[in-house]
Amino acid sequence: MFKHNKINVAVLGATGYTGLDLVLMLSKHPKVKIKYLCATKNLGKKISFFDKRIKKPLPRISSIKKIEWKKLDLVFLSLPNGEAQKIIKNNYHDNKIIKFIDLSADFRIDNSKIYENNYKIKHKAKKLISDSIYSIPELTNNLIKKFRIVANPGCYPTSVQIPLIPLIKKRLIKINDITIDSKSGYSGAGKNLEKKFNHKNLYSSTFAYSTKNHRHICEMDQQIKKLTKQNVKFSFNPHLLPTFRGILTSIYIYAKKGQTAKSLTKFLINFYKKSKYVKILKFNSSLGSGNVLNTNNCEISICETRIKNKFIILSAIDNLVKGASGQAIQNMNLMYNFSESLGLK
Repeated sequence: MFKHNKINVAVLGATGYTGLDLVLMLSKHPKVKIKYLCATKNLGKKISFFDKRIKKPLPRISSIKKIEWKKLDLVFLSLPNGEAQKIIKNNYHDNKIIKFIDLSADFRIDNSKIYENNYKIKHKAKKLISDSIYSIPELTNNLIKKFRIVANPGCYPTSVQIPLIPLIKKRLIKINDITIDSKSGYSGAGKNLEKKFNHKNLYSSTFAYSTKNHRHICEMDQQIKKLTKQNVKFSFNPHLLPTFRGILTSIYIYAKKGQTAKSLTKFLINFYKKSKYVKILKFNSSLGSGNVLNTNNCEISICETRIKNKFIILSAIDNLVKGASGQAIQNMNLMYNFSESLGLK
């Protein structure tokens, strides 16, 4: 199948927060050989210069121009929005074997006009959108094996969809007024944080932003409609926290008549009984992001409130792992028929 039973991999955007976590995990994966680590700056440097956790000798940082594409089986693209689509377009048809896992938003949105309106970027590979699949593995199952382009989901949408979609699909909760409140470590905004936000004391305070037009709203809206066949009305309020990594999402919902925190919890436990990385806690359990840091896990707790039939769904993930690099490796494992948990915590 592959030379020495390993797949040859390149990581484009290897020195960003997401890229470094990806390289760290791939360096320990028994079925992966890293052939290229690419970036636009610091060419020639060792990857350990950027992250001391990476101990294994690996190729030095190089330009994308140096890649010999025929030597590759899989390319991870951890690049700014707008870059992956150009690279994939230039190499998709000439190299029929290569597969791509894109960690940007370039292939997450089915409608290119919605993508362009939200990201203010002209989509250069519109014809390839239909050749891609958006994949949260717990919700996609084995469909991923039919595709060569995988759109790795956003971090906030991952924390929202895993607990919410099964409950909506089963019609256990009301869908006309759902409030989603998400809090993320600042690594979710990337390394150029100060250029994106003018907020004072950014690294020592909590900051709410983009309550109406956050880019992930269209992604969540699309996937919830697609997977539940229902028109769900929700608001989304994201925050940055003065911590490096981790997401805690609180979803405020009204249950249908007869449903309780216990019954909703029981349903999710049964729904995810075969899922290694989704952990449903006892109802009314307190929940923080601490338990999931540096893991591919999503922990969920459904809690009662003082208001009848109103519940809070708590969902915690590591934004750089289950919200990005870990989920990308989980998708890779499924694409190549490896054990889903190979190389993951």
